[in-house]
Amino acid sequence: MNTVSPTPEPGSRVIASRVSAEADAAADAECGGGRMTGARADPGVTSTEPAVAFPQQRRPSPVVEVVVPVHNEQEALDGSIRRLHDYLTHRFPFDWRITIADNASTDATPIIAQRLAADLGRVRLTRLEAKGRGRALRAVWSSSDADVVAYMDVDLSSGLEALLPLVAPLLSGHSDVAIGSRLVRGSRVVRGPKREIISRCYNRMLRMAFRTSFRDAQCGFKAVRADVARVLLPAIENNQWFFDTELLLLAERNGLRIHEVPVDWIDDPDSRVDVVATAMEDIRGMIRVARRIVAGRAGVDLPPDVRAARLPRGMGRELRMFAAIGVCSTLAYVVLYALLRDGGTSSFTANFTALLVTAVGNTWANRRLTFGHVGGDGAIREFAESGVVFVLGLAVSSVGLALLHQVWGSSGVFVEIMTVLFSGVLATVMRFVLMRAWVFHPARSPRRNSPR
Repeated sequence: MNTVSPTPEPGSRVIASRVSAEADAAADAECGGGRMTGARADPGVTSTEPAVAFPQQRRPSPVVEVVVPVHNEQEALDGSIRRLHDYLTHRFPFDWRITIADNASTDATPIIAQRLAADLGRVRLTRLEAKGRGRALRAVWSSSDADVVAYMDVDLSSGLEALLPLVAPLLSGHSDVAIGSRLVRGSRVVRGPKREIISRCYNRMLRMAFRTSFRDAQCGFKAVRADVARVLLPAIENNQWFFDTELLLLAERNGLRIHEVPVDWIDDPDSRVDVVATAMEDIRGMIRVARRIVAGRAGVDLPPDVRAARLPRGMGRELRMFAAIGVCSTLAYVVLYALLRDGGTSSFTANFTALLVTAVGNTWANRRLTFGHVGGDGAIREFAESGVVFVLGLAVSSVGLALLHQVWGSSGVFVEIMTVLFSGVLATVMRFVLMRAWVFHPARSPRRNSPR
């Protein structure tokens, strides 16, 4: 990877302290008579409000780095970068840098990019010899010294006035990932019916398969806190178009906060994206990520401040998953209890054995699927404490069996099973409360996923 322009030394910073001075400067400029306009700098649209060049104190490293990945974009590159540069200079209140990430262009794109880097301040070129939008973003984001890394498509289909709302929640610490969306209320989209239908179907598939909360995974307008990006990037396997979706799936799976911004979007009629090939790649990527989640390999080691501020997991989702696992465990218990009793085992021994076997499977499934804990960290403690919960459940069911035999000496296997299941309702409620509030309490689990 070759980079044109010197790269400042990276350093660790607290985002809020980095941006406060620049935010004050922006506020001073606004109070001084001019104010930042939200008008989109599209051709043919004239703003009625004066643009303000925000006073920006140059720093060794930018607050926001905007990456524009390109491959054979000689026609659009010069005009788009100059338009973006003008917008950031006059309408963006934070220190910034534009990085053109050329991935294996074979036309005049690298030459034009070099000229732009030489002519315009705070523009640099990164050249990769291998093709792939995800690969280009990975290369630049992983080495960035900015607080927030962002990217947008070179055609600037998304209105630039959405850039500040995109990065503001990340700079304030409110969110970890921010995405532009064409599918939320407030967005204005101009594109053909074919792309509209494909986009909506794809995002619907994501919501059905992964229960995602975000609505538009494919919009080429995203930003991430740099410290979060450095943790997520090694976990992302795709280097092409599915890169965006995989980043979002992993982010949400790990409980990161994703902020969605409505955008004004005008589709590029000259887009050369192969829709069919991209769709097939996306489907294969979804299958791969789903397998990874089921295998418990979707967790990442988050920075401490990010981990502490993760979204609380929904009680409703946990209850549904706990109930589904409970149904499977109950069916397994019934079959095992009946087989043991049919083989001549006493009711108490059959109850103990069936409960023990299903409790181990139940604990494993709830640990991974309901409460999102993966890996070996804390596993021994969690299983040991689940053993205490098992003993309480065993005590409740054993008391139920003892009362049954006291009242009805020869009740039969069916009645015994119904008695145990009835008494197990109380044990189930108690088990869920103890697992959530004690065994798998979030504060006791430094490494876990946050499935939805």
